[in-house]
Amino acid sequence: MRLINSIFVFVFCLLMVLFSVENTQIVTIQIVEGVQFEAPLAIELFIAMGLGAFLAWLFGIWTRLLQWLPAQKNARKIRKQEARIQELEQNIEQFQAELQHQHQLPPSAEPLTSQAYLTDKVSAS
Repeated sequence: MRLINSIFVFVFCLLMVLFSVENTQIVTIQIVEGVQFEAPLAIELFIAMGLGAFLAWLFGIWTRLLQWLPAQKNARKIRKQEARIQELEQNIEQFQAELQHQHQLPPSAEPLTSQAYLTDKVSAS
């Protein structure tokens, strides 16, 4: 892949050099009334191309920023919800522990299991 990229860059640069050699005529560009400059056509086209590439890059950053802001807001909301869920789960565990503690029977009032019942029957006989 690196070789393909290098070949692509080399071919692009070669085409740019050939374009520059073929377009050396001087042209005048008027930015606004009273502001103008003269330069070879190739240089002016390269400047225009560079400005276009810069603006495309700037637009890409702006677009990513506009996508990133709502994603951050959603991530913050999810973190808050997860923290609330954890808090509620801890509350449930505490309430369950309290309920188990309140409903425990005293040791003498515990119901006999089948093994304890048989042991008591045998010892009573």
